[in-house]
Amino acid sequence: MSQVGQRERATQNRIVAFFQSELGYRYLGDWQDRAGNKNIETGLLTAWLQQRGISDALITRAIRQLDTAAALGEGKKLYYANKDVYRLLRYGVKDKECAGEQNQTVWLIDWNNPEANDFAIAATCTNGVTMATLSPPETQ
Repeated sequence: MSQVGQRERATQNRIVAFFQSELGYRYLGDWQDRAGNKNIETGLLTAWLQQRGISDALITRAIRQLDTAAALGEGKKLYYANKDVYRLLRYGVKDKECAGEQNQTVWLIDWNNPEANDFAIAATCTNGVTMATLSPPETQ
């Protein structure tokens, strides 16, 4: 490993240690070479929402909205994707379980009980660039 790579790795290790010790985040591991790596870990998010009593239908709809908000392409810029994701994280996903019902709010973060959230961090170090990925609330 080059000296730059070693410095990046040392910095990354300090960041991960800080998130674990000071903020209580779980470390999901080094995802540098992880297959199927995505910005939204739907399996972990689904399990957390199920644990909170959200129906499978609402979970599917909420994740679809979150995926759509995060998607780039067709002229959508990163700024607007980040803004759309922030809105869903901050104010919840509004949707119906089925036709004819009233909208419900699916909270992706429990703002009223911060300790009820299970945040995690995964790290990758590629081409000398350190990235720390903060995941949405997840199950343990």
